[in-house]
Amino acid sequence: MNILITICARGGSKGIPGKNIKVLNGKPLIGYTIDIAKRFQEKHGNVEIALSTDSDEIIRVVEECGLRSDYKRPASLGGDTVGKIDAIKDIVLYTEKSKGVEYDYVLDMDVTSPLRTMEDLEEAFELLKADKNAVNLFSVSEPGRSPYYNQVEQKENGYYNKVKDAGTVLTRQSAPKVYDLNASFYIYRREFFDLGYNGAITDRSLIYLMNHTCFDLDHPIDFEIISFLLENNKLDFMK
Repeated sequence: MNILITICARGGSKGIPGKNIKVLNGKPLIGYTIDIAKRFQEKHGNVEIALSTDSDEIIRVVEECGLRSDYKRPASLGGDTVGKIDAIKDIVLYTEKSKGVEYDYVLDMDVTSPLRTMEDLEEAFELLKADKNAVNLFSVSEPGRSPYYNQVEQKENGYYNKVKDAGTVLTRQSAPKVYDLNASFYIYRREFFDLGYNGAITDRSLIYLMNHTCFDLDHPIDFEIISFLLENNKLDFMK
């Protein structure tokens, strides 16, 4: 089984400038993803790791973390308006051509959601392999809100009501089960990229529910929170 691990990291971040290489507890943020990618590679074999970035600075930092890259994302796949699937497909095709191999699975790990474990990745792979009809899987967490109970949206009449109506649902516990996408990782069967999907959520997707803290670093306060947790050994599962 051949696996390609992709690490996508654009240089231009508006919310947190330079966030992909921002130092977190003594290590560039991207270093956490590189570390677990290398551990997975060492344990399972037949695994390649590929970086997709448009930034020379990120390439330099990644090399300091022990990962060399001869690929640079084309300008046509940069910017906020380009979907990530297109960027992943491009690095998949490039790496398959340069290595002379076709991969069976693509594991994409998001730099800005680094709280993941080897157990997470291995259990998720087993789930996807067991369902031959599924084309991909993505990690999720228990939700803080529910569209059936405590999320609202503006309706056509201009007034606000619950996002989804489940009739007599009065409590979060009795609402249909929903999950938060935590953006930590996505696993794709290779065929996914030949089927025309333009997003990770499809009609044949599975989920992997993480049983530990996991969140995406979107705002400066998120860095403060995760720094505190790491510095005070509150994330034992990361060891």
